Amino acid sequence: MARELTAGAVRPVTAVAHRGDPYRHRENTLASLRSALARGADAVEVDVRLTRDGVPVLLHDATLRRLWGHDRPVASLTHEELGGLTGGLVPTLRDALAAAGDHRLMVDLPGASERSVRTVTGAVADCGARDRVYYCAGPAAMLWVRAADPAAEIALTWTTLAPPRPVLLDAVRPRWLNYGFGLVTEQLADHVHRGGHLLSVWTPDTRRSMRRLIAAGVDSITTNRVDILCAVRGA
Repeated sequence: MARELTAGAVRPVTAVAHRGDPYRHRENTLASLRSALARGADAVEVDVRLTRDGVPVLLHDATLRRLWGHDRPVASLTHEELGGLTGGLVPTLRDALAAAGDHRLMVDLPGASERSVRTVTGAVADCGARDRVYYCAGPAAMLWVRAADPAAEIALTWTTLAPPRPVLLDAVRPRWLNYGFGLVTEQLADHVHRGGHLLSVWTPDTRRSMRRLIAAGVDSITTNRVDILCAVRGA
């Protein structure tokens, strides 16, 4: 199948905004998330880490240096301390879920541990958001997600052309295989679909790449330029 079918029609490619709308607003902030949704995103990919006191917050990097100018590890800061260093602009996962409304969040888990995964999946459940959150990361993190939430929707991130082993797929039970876009060809898309999975890709930002991937048969594209993707998809 080229894409998941519903009532005999081909589903449009899902437009996922990478960390929100980072060309207009600082990544992984509520302003960035809201801007991406306003520009047509179907879902927003966010990165979640834990503060020292166990609060899931939206940050990709292990430290605040790149985005906030402080060479402090997130894991060494309490949530209150983090707020003081960032002007309160780093949202919690709960904040992001509330801001997303009925839209979906694709939760990436950089630097995950078994403890952090249990905390994040627990927060999603506490917010009543299990049906609008799915998770992406490498095999170890996704195995922890599967153990913490047997019903979780998973996009297994894969970075080589060597396919995931069947034993891993049986353990993780992903709905999606999530590839770097440079690896994707029509042949790879066909292989993923024959295995019963959907294909998501990250992170093409040019019209040319987006058109190529849509033609190849991908099901979802994660991009920093979700407005461009929505225009290409619409055309």
